[in-house]
Amino acid sequence: MTAENYIINVSKLNKNFGKLHAVIDVDLRVKKGEVFGFLGPNGSGKTTTIRLLCGLLTPDSGSGECLGFDLLTQSQQIKLHVGYMTQNFSYYGNLTIQENLELMARLHSVEQRKERVKEALERLGLTDSRKKITGELSGGWKQRVALAACLLHHPQLLLLDEPTAGVDPKARREFWDQIHQLSQEGVTTLVSTHYMDEAARCTRLAYIAYGKILVEGSKQEVIDYVGLLTWQITGTGLHRVAQSLKSMSGVMQAVNFGDALHVCGKDELALQTSIHKVIDPQKHRIERIKTNLEDSFVFLVDHDEDN
Repeated sequence: MTAENYIINVSKLNKNFGKLHAVIDVDLRVKKGEVFGFLGPNGSGKTTTIRLLCGLLTPDSGSGECLGFDLLTQSQQIKLHVGYMTQNFSYYGNLTIQENLELMARLHSVEQRKERVKEALERLGLTDSRKKITGELSGGWKQRVALAACLLHHPQLLLLDEPTAGVDPKARREFWDQIHQLSQEGVTTLVSTHYMDEAARCTRLAYIAYGKILVEGSKQEVIDYVGLLTWQITGTGLHRVAQSLKSMSGVMQAVNFGDALHVCGKDELALQTSIHKVIDPQKHRIERIKTNLEDSFVFLVDHDEDN
């Protein structure tokens, strides 16, 4: 695929804050209409990378384009065509929903402001609540307002920094329904998240830690890259089983998932041998299962902590 087919196409991006090297040689390519998930622990460089992409920060080195505009020399043009949603709600709590959107439309010199505000209210289901004071809204409703504000200028690219943190599951599902609808309309989204169910809804993913992208690809490509074999154990006393297994040969992680224990490793024989040494056939049932995205994510987090 040629460079002009990418909405985001950047190479070797670096950003330093004093002695902190926050973004290290980041390469990233995102196609039009993709929902691209950005995963990684706190402090991994996700927010800094997003701010570099939307023109709020200038890279210390590297090159690339966002929406066809040069990242180093055309940051103002990028800002005009990107919808950026920050981690923290940043609108005026003493204004109504409609007043906030009208203010944002004026600040960003949006043409046909009344029509755009009306359209955003309708799209996010805010029309009947447009007179409510924003500061009195729940997290899910504030999220709707923030997304509505991002859409006022019909952006081609959405950059969403942990937009559903602290939001209830129903509101998260509704939010993602909106994102996929926008994707069908040709809007590209890069979204950072800690939720595995959300990551699984992305068309592609990148995992970043300590400023570096460690793996990128589809959900299955990420799972295949990590390369874990997984057994599931059910029964009683699983916490004790997990503690015993963690120090045994072949076991790279043992993590509780609800009422089951997922035991992972890469050496099949060693892993099976260790499991059979610990379990009680009268109390436990084991089965080989497909490694899921969360198993892989937990492994990457633990691996990063070890290095």
